[in-house]
Amino acid sequence: MLRAMSEPVVLITGASSGIGLALAEEYAERGARVALLARRAERLEEAARRLGGAAIRCDVCIDGDLERATTEVEQRFGRIDVAIANAGIAVGGTIDKLSLDDFRRQFETNLFGVLRTVKAVLEPLRRSRGRLGIVGSVNGFLPVAGWSPYVASKFAVRGLAEALALELGAQGVSVTHIAPGFVESEMRLIDKRTGTLKDGARDPVPRWLVMPGRVAAKHIADALEARQAEVVITNHGKLAAWATRMAPGLVRGVLGLAGKRMKPGEISLR
Repeated sequence: MLRAMSEPVVLITGASSGIGLALAEEYAERGARVALLARRAERLEEAARRLGGAAIRCDVCIDGDLERATTEVEQRFGRIDVAIANAGIAVGGTIDKLSLDDFRRQFETNLFGVLRTVKAVLEPLRRSRGRLGIVGSVNGFLPVAGWSPYVASKFAVRGLAEALALELGAQGVSVTHIAPGFVESEMRLIDKRTGTLKDGARDPVPRWLVMPGRVAAKHIADALEARQAEVVITNHGKLAAWATRMAPGLVRGVLGLAGKRMKPGEISLR
């Protein structure tokens, strides 16, 4: 088991903030050696110093960057036991205002960024018979008006995770699809078209609905340790995922009514 292993090595993309940083903190507290990967070098270095880990500037949208980062992690720590493909962005807007390039930008990070991560860590995880976490979203079950690029990317990520679980399980590598609901994150504060943090932005989700990042990270780390196929984070997320599977017609009706009352793209679940 992971807890019994001597200082397991955990690689996390998108680790400079939000769920990725919370996971790095959780694993460091559990005695793991953490490799934090993201584009924002200054944030990474501060977190790595605090956690005693490695900060590696890496862009999941650039071919070869993840192979370079993975090699650096192996050279420093000797192996990789857990890899979490967490990096993601959210592109929103109504279809009439979205360009094909908006969809390409969304899929480049959320789907192809995950694929680049998987390809880079596959051999190290095979050697360690390790664990692969793929971060999707409750929006991989539940569509929301005004977020078609994001929803489409997360539906794709969920399908990828489920297929890889079947493919890699026989090779000793477990795959866990991670579907957060409203979890503490900067993602909802970022402009949905430009991808930049909005000055003075406030989370549109009521505070009582938002799970703290460290609480979510604990659930995720426990699920990865148990080699669960899937973990849905937050009670409202579990309800949404269950309802879309058990009563899809009812969910479509409710979402249709809700869509008439809010601006398209106003809220996404992660």
